[in-house]
Amino acid sequence: MHGVRLLTVCVPVALAGLVLTACTPATTTAIQPSAPPTAVTTASTTPSASTTPSASPPPNLPATKDLRLQSFKTIPSSSKIGTLSPKSIVASGDGVVMAQNMIYNHTVTVFNSDGEWITTIPDTVKLADFGITGYPEGTVKGGPVELAFSPDKKKAYTSNYSMYGPGFSHEGHDTCDPSSNIDTSFVYRIDVGTNTIDQVIPVGKVPKYVATTPDGKYVLVTNWCSYNLDVIDVATHKVVKELEVGAYPRGIAISSDSVTAYVAIMGSTQIKVVNLGSFEVTSFRGVGSGPRHIVISPDGDYLYVTLNAEGRVAKIDAHTGEVIKKVATGSAPRSMDISADGESLYVVNFESSTVSKVTTDDMNEVQELRTAYHPIGITYDRKTGRVWVACYSGEIEIFDDNPPHAAA
Repeated sequence: MHGVRLLTVCVPVALAGLVLTACTPATTTAIQPSAPPTAVTTASTTPSASTTPSASPPPNLPATKDLRLQSFKTIPSSSKIGTLSPKSIVASGDGVVMAQNMIYNHTVTVFNSDGEWITTIPDTVKLADFGITGYPEGTVKGGPVELAFSPDKKKAYTSNYSMYGPGFSHEGHDTCDPSSNIDTSFVYRIDVGTNTIDQVIPVGKVPKYVATTPDGKYVLVTNWCSYNLDVIDVATHKVVKELEVGAYPRGIAISSDSVTAYVAIMGSTQIKVVNLGSFEVTSFRGVGSGPRHIVISPDGDYLYVTLNAEGRVAKIDAHTGEVIKKVATGSAPRSMDISADGESLYVVNFESSTVSKVTTDDMNEVQELRTAYHPIGITYDRKTGRVWVACYSGEIEIFDDNPPHAAA
């Protein structure tokens, strides 16, 4: 266990981070990385009344609100596994965990739910083998960013920040707009049974987040530099809609009935609300600065959004867009996941090099633990109750949120 101390003050920190000027001109200043802090644990002394109904936890897993994270395992790069540089990590909930190693390692690393290495998938393909024409012959590589499993867990879709090889000479960049001279890219579909790429789908410029609708009909992709949302029809594996959503779209959450998608627009203070029947796009405005990642409560009533530019996490009414409460976590909260019972959020704080646990009913940060340098991705494994953290330093850390609560 890491050492812990109590926090007595929790102050929101305004950050530029990766929030870039676009819709509203502004001046941003890059924040220099700091050394990882010591581990901290926080507890609220004035909890508020519960406002979030909880779904029943899955079999054999206790309710998460009163549990606390404990270190379970650290996975470093090795000659067997290869080099880890994970941008994101995603658990299927069915025994498979995939880490996307961007950009120049060109791999997806596959583990089982106990953290044992299964295989490493190279992102090298011949586009012509997948019916993609108009490019020179030869192999190309991608740069995996994010991944989403299909509802039946048999397929996984990963976005590629940029492509490299014959026909590609304009690499992606985080500062861009639709007129930028940047190559369009692709989403790969991975067969989970064989751990091979079996589909390549053209999308926009610098695709980032990927999400699948629970009904299995669509795959949604946010294109960072195209300022749009691609809707891929799973049956035809083609983009059927390109929806303009604004500067620097990032995270996506989808309602359980597959009717509504919520898209975080990181270059703004908005969340776009997409009707997946009519493809009408509306907005929740003024949710906070730099919304990056979104998760949705099991009952569909609440959204939880990391606000990278203000160092806080917001709880939002999914029906009205009203901001109910915000909580400060560490510096530059990036990715986040929610427990299966909806009682807990797990947030990585990029500049603080910490992971936070937040209870959803009162939006209190109840725990903050040190991680390896620059944690960027996180996933909650619904099979084991464990939390996986992907760090740019080249490590994956696994925390157990399943054992009985032990006093810090």
